[in-house]
Amino acid sequence: MADFPLDRTETRENFKHFLTVPTRWSDNDQYGHVNNAKYLTFFESVIMGYLEVETKLDLEAFGVQCFSVENMCRYIKPVKYPDIVDTGLRVGKLGNSSVRYEVGMFVSGSDEISAAGYFTDVFVDRDTEQPIKIPDGIRAVLSRLVVT
Repeated sequence: MADFPLDRTETRENFKHFLTVPTRWSDNDQYGHVNNAKYLTFFESVIMGYLEVETKLDLEAFGVQCFSVENMCRYIKPVKYPDIVDTGLRVGKLGNSSVRYEVGMFVSGSDEISAAGYFTDVFVDRDTEQPIKIPDGIRAVLSRLVVT
């Protein structure tokens, strides 16, 4: 994936927003580490936390919905309960109707990245579910997280 630069050399400084997420005992699998599927819920939590909690953005007020069309996670170092995870967020690509959120997970107290990934969302009209241009108010909020 040449267009996906996140790897084990990523640092906290490369992300613009963080959400601290405690792992739960039920997140672990039989091998004693957080189950792979749970990582995407951490990713989703930092994205939606930024949009709905941090910026108080109301997508419904803009008449749009977001459809996730692609996601990926690269597992670099295991996370285990009771780790607390600092989940970093940035926007790697802001298109006309889509956005690629890039996420990095760091166990609190460690500078080594544990996982990296992304979600690509397409903005669609709430009624027709057809892709539309990202509304200016939403674009302004997303632009704060863009990295070059």
